[in-house]
Amino acid sequence: MKKIGIGILFFIIFFIIYFLEANIFPFLTINGVLPNLFIIFILFIGLFANTAYGVFFGAICGLILDLIYGKSIGISAVMFCIVGYLGSYFDKNFSKENKITIILMVVGSTIIFEAGYYLLSSIIIDFKLEWLAFFKILIVEVVYNVLLSIILYPIIQKAGYSVDRIFKKNNVLTRYF
Repeated sequence: MKKIGIGILFFIIFFIIYFLEANIFPFLTINGVLPNLFIIFILFIGLFANTAYGVFFGAICGLILDLIYGKSIGISAVMFCIVGYLGSYFDKNFSKENKITIILMVVGSTIIFEAGYYLLSSIIIDFKLEWLAFFKILIVEVVYNVLLSIILYPIIQKAGYSVDRIFKKNNVLTRYF
């Protein structure tokens, strides 16, 4: 029952992030580039919930965003599924205790998402790849996502361990004795 409540909460957070990205962050661009809070959010779900939730919410969020913004349906969904899976992979292989580790996870996830999105878009929509312009935008977005993850780290960590207790009851850090 708690997992259903967490799922509903994830959808509410999705709409809050959408509101922020559509209404607030356009006024806070860095060199014309917006952050992608959805990458941090889906990574969070994969890290603290489980693989199924990370991939499921990645697919749903990606499809919704593709329907709203995308020129092609499914690219964001595929890339967010990969980010959700990466979150669970990082959970199994790296520590979530360290802020630096979380930042590196955000950097890796942002690079993988944006590079994959750009490549898949170039194949499906058939446009010429402009790597220099892409890397300039990517660097700014990575920096922006890192700054936001540093600012949001206390919230991410506190909420994350609450989610972790629900999904991973045998976790040593959250075990009740």
